[in-house]
Parts: sequence; structure tokens; C-alpha cells
Amino acid sequence: MNQQAYESGKLAYQNSDWLGALTRLADATAPGEVAGEVDHLRGNAYMKLGQFDAAARAYESALADAAYGRRGALQCNRGRALLAAGRAQDAVAALTDAVADQGYATPYKAYMALGSAYEQLGDVRNAGMAYRSAAIDEANPAPSVALSNLGSCFMRLGRAVDAVEAYRTALDFTTPLESQNRIWCDLGLAYVAANRMSEAVDSFAHATADGTFTLSPEAQASYDAARKALAALAERRPSETDALLQAAGYGVGYDPLDPTGASGELMPSPEDTGFFSVNEEDLMEADKRERKVRRKHRHTGLKVLIVFLVLLVLAVGAAVFAYVRGYGIPSQEAVAEQLFDAKSSGVDIAQYVTSGTSTSQIQEWSDVLPVDATIEVKGCDRSMTDSTVFLTASLSSGGEQDFEIQMRRDGVGWKVSGVTPVYSSQDDAGTTSTD
Repeated sequence: MNQQAYESGKLAYQNSDWLGALTRLADATAPGEVAGEVDHLRGNAYMKLGQFDAAARAYESALADAAYGRRGALQCNRGRALLAAGRAQDAVAALTDAVADQGYATPYKAYMALGSAYEQLGDVRNAGMAYRSAAIDEANPAPSVALSNLGSCFMRLGRAVDAVEAYRTALDFTTPLESQNRIWCDLGLAYVAANRMSEAVDSFAHATADGTFTLSPEAQASYDAARKALAALAERRPSETDALLQAAGYGVGYDPLDPTGASGELMPSPEDTGFFSVNEEDLMEADKRERKVRRKHRHTGLKVLIVFLVLLVLAVGAAVFAYVRGYGIPSQEAVAEQLFDAKSSGVDIAQYVTSGTSTSQIQEWSDVLPVDATIEVKGCDRSMTDSTVFLTASLSSGGEQDFEIQMRRDGVGWKVSGVTPVYSSQDDAGTTSTD
């Protein structure tokens, strides 16, 4: 090696004279001579000049010097050069070899480039796996970028709930010098996709709070849709009902003394029975008259039986009436509360779901249920076979979320047949990240 030419080329490189560095380093080696350090510097200079194919060839020449080593770093640089040159498939091979080098001190750099290469190839799943590996690398000083890219991959895979967790973790790992606005915006989009409008509004507000970040048109549309949904929910009020009847589970206008509404004025008033005004003498006199009647009628047992049968018919009729009107044991409200309690406790919610429901459908319902939320039942639309419970969940992270829990008759009780978060303009809310 021509040491003088090498030192001169390295000095030019350190002074950012990329062309001068290449000229001097070309004289540092004889034709056919292997010099990994020289070729490494040449590759870096070519990268600075945007000559990516030449850079990839220089790094490949450096790899031929076994004594120089640094295979992981050289393959990482070579993969980046190939990726910049539009050769994503070749880049994947080089970067995969880079992360396989056990002596490579900063594999997160190769994983980040590998994620980009897979994205160019349309392989979002493997891209996400590469970004995850970059995020968990202990040598990575800024994992928030990898986590944000991972969230973007989850969004494109239709896994909004996982994207939310990735973006939230990215926020936790941002450094004081990093702006969080873009991550807050992407988190807002993920919340909208997950039908969590309250959190979406908060996230978009954080993204634009300092006035330095402008939402993209689709992010702005999602922000507007989320605010519109929350405004519609705020306008909803439970129907006015009599407090006592509502507590007993009866609907509006329902009279338990006249369930059919057909009796009208013929229904006797409790005050007219005289029950509350009788005294002891009246009761004794009534007992004497009753004994006289029993002596006159030999078939008292038959009459008692008839009365019993009448009462039995009335009881059965009341039970049938309650069944037809949509009441059951346990009630719809109780099943809805048990469903949310099971989610918060980590218990499988399948026991509260109608038989025949697919595992994927149950998982989808489970994903939209909040954890550790306080439930307030607002009402119940009952029928004999199907019912809907309307409730509001006060979220542990703040805010509220309305739900409609569809129920289906299961014997004398009820099972869940659907879980629907309630928003308006949901068709406008389905957006994806723009990373």
C-alpha cells in the first residue's frame, strides 16, 4: 500500500473533499491489491457523492480483505448503497448477512435499512419484524423511529390496536431533541382506525398544539370526523323515564298494574280496597261471616283448588309476559357488565358470547373493549329474542366511549351477539398512516 497516498486521501475525506479523497485513495493501492480500509473509505466517499452503484462495488471489494474484518458494517453499508440504487432484493441479501455477524456492534442500523428494503418490495410483515428488531436492540440510541415505523406497518396490516401500542411506546422513547408531533398524528390515525375517537381527538390536538406541525388532508379529515363523532355522542341523552320503573327495568309508559293498557278506568285503585283502614273488630266479624259461608258450602276444597289454579295461571302468565317483554335471568344489563369485567380481569369473554361465534369474531370484539373502565348502563331496547344494551364506558385513561351490546336469548338468560362502539360518520373515519 502507498501509505502517503492513503494518508493524503484520508485527510481529504476528513475535510469532506469527497472527489479529492477518491483521487488520492485510487493511488493508495496497486492493481489487484486488497485493502479493506481503503475500499471502505472509497465506498463512503461514493455514497456522499450519490454514486450508489460505485459505492456498493467498493464495499464489496473491502469485504474481500478477510484481515480487515468488519463484515457486519461493510454489508450494512453495501445494503444501504444497493437500496439507494433501487436494488431492494440485493439489499435484503446484504443486510441479512450484516445482522448475522455476531461481532457487529450496531445491528439496529442494518435492521432499519432491512425494514426499508422489505417495504420497497411490498413485504410489510417482514418490514415490521425488522423494525421491531431495531427497536429492541440495546445499542439503538433512538428506538422511537423504529417503533414509529413498526406502527406504520401495523396500520397497513389492518392491526390498528397494535399500531396504537407501537406509537404510544414510541412517544415514551423520544429524546428531548426529537419532535413528537408526527408520532402524535400517526397515533391519532391509529385511534380513529380502532374506533377510539376520544383518544384520537386528544392525539391530534397534541400533534398541532405548538403550531409547528400541519396535518395532512387525510389526517385533518380524520380529526374532523373524530370531533364530529364526539359531538354527536355528547348530544345523546337517555330517555326520560319514571325513576322507580326504570330501576325495576320497565320501559317508558309501562304500568305494572295494567300491563296491557286495556283496563283503563276499570282498574281498581289501591285506596278503594279498604285494606289499610280495617281494624281488629272488622277482622273478627269477617271471620264469623266466613265460617258461616264454609258451613253452607261443603266444597270448600274445590274452591281453594280453583283459586290456587287461578293464581298459578296468573303466575305463569306473568312469567310468560316477562319473557315476551325481553326480561331474563341474568338480565341483559348484568351480562353486559360481566363482559366488561371479564375483559378487565383478563378472563376469556367467550363464555358470555352466543354459541357458534367464530374465534376471530370474539377476538375482534375483545380488542375494542376497554380495560379497567367504569360502566354505566344508559338503557336497554328489549324484545323476546333480541335486545340491545346502551352503555357508556368511562376509560381509565380519561374520556368516555359509548357502546351498543347486542344480545340474543339463551334459555331464560342472554348471551352477547355483537359489540359495537357508537360513533357518527364512521365511514369518514377509516384512514391509514401516511408514512
